Amino acid sequence: MSYLDLHRAVAQDIDAEIETALERLGPPAGTTKSIVAKLLEQRKLRHPLSVLPLLTHAIETGRPGPAVPLSAVHLLWWTSACYLDDLADANGASISGELTENEALLASVITGNALPIQIILAQDLPDSVRSALITEFLNGWIIGVDGQTVDMRGDIAGASRKSVIETYRGKSGAPFGMITAMAAVFSGTTAAKVDLWREFGYVFGILWQIFNDQEDILSGRDEDLLNGTVTYLLASVVEDASPDVRDHILGLCADAGRSDQARAELAGLLRTPLALDRYRAEIDGFRAEAYRILDEIGGDEFYSPVLRRLVDHASQMLLEAELAPAAVSGAA
Repeated sequence: MSYLDLHRAVAQDIDAEIETALERLGPPAGTTKSIVAKLLEQRKLRHPLSVLPLLTHAIETGRPGPAVPLSAVHLLWWTSACYLDDLADANGASISGELTENEALLASVITGNALPIQIILAQDLPDSVRSALITEFLNGWIIGVDGQTVDMRGDIAGASRKSVIETYRGKSGAPFGMITAMAAVFSGTTAAKVDLWREFGYVFGILWQIFNDQEDILSGRDEDLLNGTVTYLLASVVEDASPDVRDHILGLCADAGRSDQARAELAGLLRTPLALDRYRAEIDGFRAEAYRILDEIGGDEFYSPVLRRLVDHASQMLLEAELAPAAVSGAA
C-alpha cells in the first residue's frame, strides 16, 4: 500500500466529514457555507497529506478509519493556511470570479478555525481528550503563525542553516506536529508516544518544506526568489560562501525581486554540484531523524512501512546540478 492508495480509499469519507461540518453551520450561515464551499473547491491541495493522521492512528491501533475526522481537520487547516500564505506573497492569491478576495479571506478564517473546532466538538470523546485535541490544534495555529511571520520577515544577511530550520519547524513543522499529536491523542496512546508523534510531525514538516522549496525551483516560477523568501538551500549557499562571493550573492538577493537576470544567476548558484551535494546530505540527515523517531514509536507492522515510504517521498532530491556562472564559480 502507498499513501496514495490509502487516500483513495478514504477520500470520499473525508469529503463527507467536511460536508457534514458545513451542514452544521445551519440556515443562518447559508452565505458562509457557500463561500467556504467555493474556497475548498478552488484551493485543492496538490498532495493528499491528510493521510498523516490516518497513518498515525493506524500505527497505534491497526485501524486508520476512526481518524477520518482528523484528516478533515488537517485538510481544512491547510486549505486556509495555504490561501493566507499566498495572500501574503507579493503576487497575491489566485481566486476566480466566484469569490472576491475579501470573501475568500473570510472563508479561510472559517475553514481553518471554526470548522475544525466544530468537528472536534462533534466527536464522542471524554472531556479530557477533547480538551487535549483543541489544545494541540490551537498550539499548532499559534506556532505556525509565529513561524510564518518570522519567514515573512526573513533577512538573508542574518540567516543560517540553524535559523531557517527553526523557522521551518514553526511554519511547516507545527501543523504536521499538531495533526500527528492529535491523532496519537485520539488513538488513546500514552503521553510519551504523543510527544514522539508531535516531534515526528515537526521533522516531517521540515522535510516537506524542503520538498516544497525544490518544487518551486523546478516549476521555473522561482517564487521564493521573487518574494525574498529565505529558503534552507539559499541560506546554506550564503553560509558556505567566501566573504567576497557572499557579498555578491546578497546583492543578487536584493535585486531578485525586480530583475530576471539576478534571479536567473541566483538560481544557478543554488544548483551548483557542491551546493546540491551538501543539500542532499542534509536532507538525508533529516530523513534519518524521522526514521529514528518511527523506530522508537514502533507500532503496526502493516502501516508503519506506508508512513516510511511517505517519509522517503518527502525526502527526495529533486534538483539536478547546473554550471554556475563563471563570475561566481568560486562560491563554496
